[in-house]
Amino acid sequence: MQDTRITLMEAIARQQIVVTRYNGQKIRLAPHLLFERHGDLFVGALNLDKSWREDHERRLGQFKLSGLGAAELLDETFDPLPSFEHAAPRADDTLLLAV
Repeated sequence: MQDTRITLMEAIARQQIVVTRYNGQKIRLAPHLLFERHGDLFVGALNLDKSWREDHERRLGQFKLSGLGAAELLDETFDPLPSFEHAAPRADDTLLLAV
């Protein structure tokens, strides 16, 4: 998990897309924030492989870092979602890093 955490932190800082494995599937993520919830690390990220009916429906998913594997930075950048707020999703979450 150490390498995944560092890769995601770099991706957030540089606004770079990451390819990783989640639930056995390869997905591309645009990570917007890293936060802690009840002692576990999570990333709030847009799943770029998910089909959305409308662009305005796109929203961040929450991915537990321990469930992500083999994260790699891609040489592609992203723009944060216009609706993105620089805050942890829940009041009792601790925001660690955001774009």
